[in-house]
Amino acid sequence: MTDLPAHQDTPDDDAPAGAADRHTDAAAARAFHDLLRGLRVWENELPAFDPSRAPAEPLALFRQWLREAAEAGVPEPHTMTLATADATGDPSVRTLMLHDADEQGWHFASHRGSRKGRELAARPRAALGFYWPAVGRQVRVRGTVTTAGPEESAADLHRRSTGALAAALVGHQSEVLSSTEELDRASAAAWDRARREPDAPVPSWTLYVLHAEEVEFFQGDAQRRHIRLNYLREKGGWQQELLWP
Repeated sequence: MTDLPAHQDTPDDDAPAGAADRHTDAAAARAFHDLLRGLRVWENELPAFDPSRAPAEPLALFRQWLREAAEAGVPEPHTMTLATADATGDPSVRTLMLHDADEQGWHFASHRGSRKGRELAARPRAALGFYWPAVGRQVRVRGTVTTAGPEESAADLHRRSTGALAAALVGHQSEVLSSTEELDRASAAAWDRARREPDAPVPSWTLYVLHAEEVEFFQGDAQRRHIRLNYLREKGGWQQELLWP
């Protein structure tokens, strides 16, 4: 017979019902908390950023930072978070791909009937967030959103990969799905059509353009002396301001 240690993590057999579950939940919560506290950021050397040498407009700096993130090995540096709100002001956020950034604004696309499409129809304003951890940089973009016409939206879709077209052909984005088997069937049919018809139309596919009113560039610093350079659109140009970290 083996003696049990005086202190044991195993709950007593006579403990009230549910005590074991509470013990397990508490241990899992402690482990999760310890995991978060143990994670580290920016242990590599970060690039310097001199805001006094920044260009007069944010687009050139954004393109430079995205290129440098890609060169630093950041995976999928063109992914971004998109925040929208519904008619009541209730927010939602998701991750998607940047399609372009030019003098018109920041471009992305989706189905008009998706959640983001419905929310942008009700409230045509949005915010974007980019984060590139390898270089300790963030960019935030905020402004109004407009939709491109059908021809431009179709051209945007058909410039992309066969997989992107297949996903668009599946459709029903944000609708309730009855089973994964239904998705498998729809996806297989969409891939087949995308391969056969690389110009297959998807009328609901819509290109959106966010016209920036504010663009903030954040350069992280290991000593927490972060540099935040904010661009605000004014008549005839942009105003720059530094923000406390």
